[in-house]
Amino acid sequence: MLFRARLASALFIILSLCAVNVKAQKAGVTEKSVGATDADGASMARFEELRAAGFESLYNLDYDSAVQKFKEIQMLFPDHPAGPQFLAAALWSKVLNQSRRLQSSLYNSESFYAQKEDKPDPQMLEQFRTLTRTAAQLAKARLRRNPKDVEALYFLGATEGLKAAFGMTVQRSFMAALSDGSSSVDRHREVIKLDPNFHDAELTIGLYDYVVGNLPAPVKLLASIVGTRGSKKRGLLTLQRVATEGRWAQDDAKSLLIVLFKREKRYDEALALARELGAKYPRNYLFKLEAADALVSIADKQRQAGQAAESEKTEREVFAIFDSLLHDRATRETASRAQDLIHFRYGEALLEAGQLDTAAQEFLAGATVAGAESNLATMAHLHAARAFDLAGKRNDALAQYRIVLARPDVMDSHDEARQGLKEPYKKKIEKNTEE
Repeated sequence: MLFRARLASALFIILSLCAVNVKAQKAGVTEKSVGATDADGASMARFEELRAAGFESLYNLDYDSAVQKFKEIQMLFPDHPAGPQFLAAALWSKVLNQSRRLQSSLYNSESFYAQKEDKPDPQMLEQFRTLTRTAAQLAKARLRRNPKDVEALYFLGATEGLKAAFGMTVQRSFMAALSDGSSSVDRHREVIKLDPNFHDAELTIGLYDYVVGNLPAPVKLLASIVGTRGSKKRGLLTLQRVATEGRWAQDDAKSLLIVLFKREKRYDEALALARELGAKYPRNYLFKLEAADALVSIADKQRQAGQAAESEKTEREVFAIFDSLLHDRATRETASRAQDLIHFRYGEALLEAGQLDTAAQEFLAGATVAGAESNLATMAHLHAARAFDLAGKRNDALAQYRIVLARPDVMDSHDEARQGLKEPYKKKIEKNTEE
């Protein structure tokens, strides 16, 4: 079970975070590609202006503003794949945010991959398919005219990466996602062959190297037989190069490195990047959540090293981040729509710090706050039950387990709740061994 969870998590990272790059398909736009003449660079300048403003909005979780800018790109440059590409990426990001699936820790749980949740909205699915199909058709049309059109090849690979990410995170169609993700990496390898200085395309390649290098030994052996090889070290170095030398995908590489550094227990480096991006995009509460998550791990590491005073200081910093997210004016507009997630993550941090009663109350706040996402509310009730169990409040825990069973099953919550009714929950101890 643990093996499958790790493999699924690895596949998610390679497929969906390719689409982090997709969210920054700001690549190699030339005067010829957007229709400007040699004498007039106004078209290219307008394209870049709209692109920059659109992705600034997208990173600040202002989807309406981002969509407005991307629709104007589509209208002004109807033969360029950028318009529908950007719109599809914005739609995907918005769907994930609304379902609280923009939190990286979610995908480390095997229960995420159990297909028991509600189905995606058919109208939204059709909209996404239309946008990605249009983007791919426009890119292929350019490639028919010029097979060495680097920009078109890049956009085609990006579209396939986005389809893979969407299939994995929204539709749960894992095999189709695997096919699209593999094709995306192949396209971007071709981009690098044609233009070795196109560092933005290295984002998917570096990620691929990291994931394949991180696979368990038996899977890595099978992969090598069919010519698939990877290296965690090489992958991380490639991503760090994109973060420093990339033209448009620097922030995307940094976002990805936050996740990977935490997986590698390089928490200080993850924290530094989360703080940097949080300062650059102050309305994006997710970077602050990532910073808090890294600090929780740092506090745990300090506690295990016997540094009690340092650990308590770090924990206070964690709690200050959550308090600011719940009350700070700078993030109020976007964070107010995700109070359920913030309370939930606050509960996790408190649980890790051993503040069990307070953790339970934060989980319950996440479950009952106005506008709470249904699936997250179910998980919040489950986590509240566990916190009560750990605090020795068995009757309160039993009540929460029963609430979970009365709600729709999500991420194996019913199995977990039934187990909780049989016996009190005991916190699992993480093992550092690879399986």
